[in-house]
Amino acid sequence: MIRVMVVDDSSLVRKVLTDLIEQAGDMEVVATAPDPHAARELIKKLNPDVLTLDVEMPKMDGIDFLEKIMRLRPMPVVMVSSLTHEGNETTLRALELGAVDFITKPQIDVAEGLAEYVDDLHEKLRAANASTVSRRTKAPKAKVRPVSNAGRPSSEKIIVVGSSTGGTEAIRNLLSQLPKQSPGILITQHMPGGFTRSFAERLNRELDLTVAEGSEGQRVRPGCVYIAPGGYHMVLKRSGSDYVIGIEDSPPVNRHRPSVDVLFESAAKAAGKNAIAVILTGMGQDGAAGMLSLRHSGAYTLAQDEKSSVVFGMPKEAIERGAADHGTPLSKMGEAIVRAASEQGLATRL
Repeated sequence: MIRVMVVDDSSLVRKVLTDLIEQAGDMEVVATAPDPHAARELIKKLNPDVLTLDVEMPKMDGIDFLEKIMRLRPMPVVMVSSLTHEGNETTLRALELGAVDFITKPQIDVAEGLAEYVDDLHEKLRAANASTVSRRTKAPKAKVRPVSNAGRPSSEKIIVVGSSTGGTEAIRNLLSQLPKQSPGILITQHMPGGFTRSFAERLNRELDLTVAEGSEGQRVRPGCVYIAPGGYHMVLKRSGSDYVIGIEDSPPVNRHRPSVDVLFESAAKAAGKNAIAVILTGMGQDGAAGMLSLRHSGAYTLAQDEKSSVVFGMPKEAIERGAADHGTPLSKMGEAIVRAASEQGLATRL
């Protein structure tokens, strides 16, 4: 049984979350708290498995409390965020500090709005319970020293990346390792609309690469990163000698839109052996089938290893299906990508 504690200053939200969480047969809410001060004592007493934490609260906001938790007593935390630009920025900061994931709290009709996402809530709490959470002694740095180009990467190469739970920080780490003139990079991260734009803007401020949300018909250029917009699938297409982006609102795949499988399947058709595919941390199996198609088309494929993953679900599925040989530490991903992009041709893998 997963033991959950709910921290929110709204008595309505505490009740709604409690009722929704306890609809799952494998979870129970062991306590609720209206603010971090009350929560602190209850955490010491009850030792819950997972904490849901409101971003904005009186006495001490959720971010300050999260920072203290991750420094002094690391535990899986799922943030509860408002659907506003300020809420997006604060939530991304929470993910930097070590929160596993987040759920969104609508501004109007909270009870009905949260109930629409009950399956998603349960999945994120299960992922948080299965996650690897490490102690944070200080805020993480935005950059590491990029690996150098080992030769001149071909303009025909393309990099496609998929991730879910824990993926925002894994993506930030990976992109920090890559040189400015990397091949174009397309990324599908499971994230709702609005958050993907804030995420892209945040990365663009921190990195040497140019980062933006992908848009329909956009030409893919070296040194640029394109994030799939929340609520839409992003695909790779060919237009003459160029790669271009397609944006689709077709049904969810593997319960997700954007879906990693949709991006990867399109890259297998449009790029084939010129693609480099990466699956990062995340729960579930999205991306495994698409990565296997990429590998059959001759692409170079990488899956994050268990030790560096927050949740090993997606990379593990890809490895077990034979879509990737083995897990690669996140710290070594950049080096492997640069090496693959610098080769004259990628070996066909069948």
